[in-house]
Parts: sequence; C-alpha cells; structure tokens
Amino acid sequence: MHLLSVENISKSYSDKILFEDVTFGIETGDKFGIIGVNGTGKSTLLKVIAGLETADSGKISIGRSVVLRMLAQDPVFAQDETALEHVLGGHSPQLKAVREYAEIMEALALNPDDAKLHERLIAANQQMDELEAWQLESEAKTALTKLGIHNYEDKVSTFSGGQRKRVAMAAALLQPSDILILDEPTNHIDNDSVAWLEGMLQKRRGALLMITHDRYFLDRVSNRVIELDQGRAFFYEANYSHFLELKLEREEREASSEAKRKNLLRNELAWIRRGAQARSTKQKARIDRFEILKEQGPKASAGKMDVSIASSRLGKKIIEIEKLTKQLGDRTLIKDLSYIAVPEDRVGIVGKNGSGKSTLLKLIAGKLMPDTGSVELGTTVKLGWFSQEHEEMDESLRVMEYIREGADQVKTSDGSTISAGQMLERFLFSPSMQWTVISKLSGGEKRRLQLMRVLLNAPNVLLLDEPTNDLDISTLTVLEDYLDDFPGVVIVVSHDRYFLDRTVSRILAFEGDGVVTHHTGNYTDYQEYTERKETLKQANDEPAKAVAEPPKPESKERLVVKMSYKDQKDFESIDDWISETEQEIHSVAAKMEAASSDSARLQELGAEQQRLETKLEGLLERWTELNELAEQIAANKNGK
Repeated sequence: MHLLSVENISKSYSDKILFEDVTFGIETGDKFGIIGVNGTGKSTLLKVIAGLETADSGKISIGRSVVLRMLAQDPVFAQDETALEHVLGGHSPQLKAVREYAEIMEALALNPDDAKLHERLIAANQQMDELEAWQLESEAKTALTKLGIHNYEDKVSTFSGGQRKRVAMAAALLQPSDILILDEPTNHIDNDSVAWLEGMLQKRRGALLMITHDRYFLDRVSNRVIELDQGRAFFYEANYSHFLELKLEREEREASSEAKRKNLLRNELAWIRRGAQARSTKQKARIDRFEILKEQGPKASAGKMDVSIASSRLGKKIIEIEKLTKQLGDRTLIKDLSYIAVPEDRVGIVGKNGSGKSTLLKLIAGKLMPDTGSVELGTTVKLGWFSQEHEEMDESLRVMEYIREGADQVKTSDGSTISAGQMLERFLFSPSMQWTVISKLSGGEKRRLQLMRVLLNAPNVLLLDEPTNDLDISTLTVLEDYLDDFPGVVIVVSHDRYFLDRTVSRILAFEGDGVVTHHTGNYTDYQEYTERKETLKQANDEPAKAVAEPPKPESKERLVVKMSYKDQKDFESIDDWISETEQEIHSVAAKMEAASSDSARLQELGAEQQRLETKLEGLLERWTELNELAEQIAANKNGK
C-alpha cells in the first residue's frame, strides 16, 4: 500500500544546500535507513517529511488516513505528566478506552457506592473487551521496562535527557502509526535494550524511516537506504551490507565516467591551446563543448576525515588495577576487580545502564577514588578522555578558539607539524565553519570537535565513553581505522556492537552486584559465550526438574490448575507491594531533586533508586506470572 510521496524537495540554510530535488515513495513494509556525514541534512529531511519543517521547494503527499509519528531527538512532554501517562497518551480508540477505564476506577475508589460510575464501568469494560485493549497498559509498562525506565509513575520532568528520550520511544512504539520516524533511536540505551528494539522493529508491519549509526542495527532492520552526500540523495534497495556493495559499484562507475570526461577535456584543451579561432560554426561548437566538459565535473563529495595525529611513547607499566571496589550508597558497583593493561590492549566494557561502566573509566582517569583497592598508572601514561557529555566544552567559544586552547600547532603521525586550522579541515571543518560558535554546531559536529581536542594532546591511553553517540558512520569508520594503528591502549565503553566487534579483543562485562568478568575476544565472542552458558544452565536444570516432577500419566480429564498458598498470598498483596515500591521510588526522586547540589547525597539516593527499580521490575514479573495463572484457573472453571 502506498503511504507517502516525496516529490523534488529541496532545502538550504544560508548558502549551504542540504539536499535538492529529492524524490521517492514510501510503501507499507519499507524500512529506510538514512546515512550521511553529520551536517548533510539527515535530521532536517526527516523533519520536512514529518511536517515539522518546510521545504524550500517540492511537495510531500500523504494518504488521507495515513498516521505518521516521529520520535524527535528532543521530545516534548506535557507539564506534570508521568512516563506511563505519556506512553498511553495517544489518540487511538484503544488508548482512549484505557484512559477512560483508569479514570472511572480512580473515581470509584473515592465514591464506591456511586451507581452512575458503576454503569460507566460496565460500559468501559465492554469497550475494553471489544477493542481488545486490556493488554495495552501491561505492554506500555513492558516497553518502558525494556528501555530501562522502571519508575514510570514519576513525572517526566524529573528524568534525565536520555530517560526522556526512552519514554518518548516507548510511546512511539506502542501508539499505532503507519509511518514511524526515528532519529538516532539507539543512543542512550544499553545492548540488551538495543537488541529488544531491533526485534520490535523487525516485526513491525508499518513503514519506518530512521537515522542510526549502529551498523548491525541498520543491517538487520532496514531494507532500503538513502544516502545524502553534498546535496544529492542516492537510493538503494538494500540493507546496510548490501548498500556498501552497491555504493562501491556506483563509485567505480562514476570514477570510470570521470576518467573518460578528463580524457576528453585534455584533448579539447590541447586543441584550444593550439590557437583555434572561433571563426567557423564547427570551431565554435568545439569551444562550446570544451566549456560544457569543464562544467560537468562531479560535485565534491562530503570528504573523509583524516585522523593522522601523533601519539606519545608508552612504557612497560601502563594501568594496574588491584582488588578495586567502589560503592554507590549501599550498592556495590565494582567488587574486587583486578586488571593489568598490556601494550596495544583493546578492552571493551559492557553491561546494563547504571551498572558502573563509566564509573570504572572515571576511576582509571583519577576523577573518582576507589573505596578499597588501587589504580596505578605508569609514569609515561598520557590519558585521552572522550566523555559522553560536552561538560568540558565551552559552547560560547568559536571552533578555532576551542582548538587553540589545546594547541596552535599539531604534530601528525608522519612527524610533520601543521596548523590548528589545517587539522580542523582534516576533521571536516571548512574554513568558514572554523569561526562558527560551538553552540550552533550539530550534535555530531560537536562530538567530532571534542574527539579532535582529545587527540590533539597526543595521548597513549584512550578512555572512550560511548564514542559512537551522535557520530556518523563515515566518522566512525575513520576512527576505527585510526584505532587499528594506534600504538597505545584503548579502553572503551559502548553499546554499539559493531564498533566493539571492530575494535576490541577483550571484554570486561558488568554482570550485577559488582561482579566484573573477563573475556577474551570481541563482543560477538562474549555474546556467544553467554548464550552457551545459558543453554548449558537450562540443560542442567532440566534433569533435576524431571526427577523432582516425574511426568504424570495422560488423562482425558482436564488438568486441574490451582494456586499454592504462597501464590494466593502473593496474589492478594502484589498490587499493594507494587504501589508501595512506586511510592518509594517517587519519594527518592523528590529527595534527589532537593539534593541537586549535594553530590555525596545524590550518589546515595541514586543507589537507593536503582535498588528500588530492580525490586519493582521483579514485582512486575511476579504480577504478570500470577495474573496469567489466575486467568488459566478461571478458564478451567469456565470450561467445566
């Protein structure tokens, strides 16, 4: 089914053409991945399609009944709404029915004898049955939990930027739409959440347009690719890996065509230089042909970043961690971790959000002190810290001023010295961009600038905290090539599975309760290890179950299902337990807001919040289990 048409749209800012004459259609089942260097207009293209910005020319036609939904990089929320209210805040009949039912139940709690409310409740129950809407609230809570949001009764205004985006993503996934638009959906979520989101989008029936730097995600979800390059849009019916093959073929064809054009141009130039006079029609035509050939040159490509910066010599002693322990309040993040870095070590750190990955990097960098144990750096170690945030970047400065704070001259890997301006050009900052105020750069351009500033100091140990956030695929590819030849040690926290597979040969995995395990290999090797371990555990559990619960002889009578005494007691109390835990989480969040200037108290409260969120997740799983059991018992009774 045809959903939307994009016809000859163009968009410019000042004298910069983002894209021009872009034309394509969207059908049901199309899953577009949009690729291009930061600043080429990817997000702007999505906003134009979503109607949030106006194109300079061209038009977009959308079907009358087609529902389009966009997850923006900076989502907007209503004042005082909770995470669950936002997710259930759509306009579909099912969501309206859920909200109406919830409002009636709240009113009945205050006025249990109100006859009119009971009549409304009967009608609301019937509507929920007809629309099959009973599972929506459970699905909303599941989506929030899978995306790392457990305190979904809290106001979104108390959440961090990353948490807000995850709430908006849960809403975008749950609320029905024919076309879903996602801008960097994998930022700020951990590996498990990325895998869950990947599965959700693979199963989704409607059309999808997305920008993402996660190449595995792009490869497994997309079946179409749009590449933006210097104002042009190239279209490929392919996932990411097939796109690379098709792009190579296109560039080879263009190179061949350009070689032929240059040969013709040389011949025409030689003829012109021999002094041909434009006296005849034939000679005039040949001169005109020469001018046309000159104008037919290919548009300059977006360019490729050049990371050819020198690094410092590194001695034998690099990083030695011995029995390192770090707590956050009463929660242990790291327990008895020991690790010795070796020359050219490539270490990836993985684990759930909030497990302590960034804390470990801060301990190595000396930004935090361990509770027990030690972190020792060799005397020749020169750290380069590439953090998640831009907290060390004064955005009121101009690009050139920010770089000159680090160095006026830059030593390259071949031993030569170039100016800061020349190095900025190698990092794809044109001379005009070098005098732009940093606050006006895109998120990806700021990250690229931040990376350059880190590398200017010629580090020999790189600590990279989520380096792939906001960087485009081309920049990531160059960074990966740079790390291949980097003679020092690299320790990276990342949820980007492709980047980890490409760059690391050892994994430190945060597995909960402060346990950090060592694994040789890249992320895929680690993932295969955990899958084998889980399979083996299940295989070992099955014989025990078989002994404990021998198979009963088949009977024609219906199997009698009933709750145990513990199940019954839990079933009676589970709603109160969930409500109490949610209230405790809400209370902790309020305390955190009040203690915003007390870092020690914030750490304690953060640990308490994490403990309560883990407890709530367990209670929700138990609630689901008990309600499924209750439904099965009811079905058996009705079937007798």
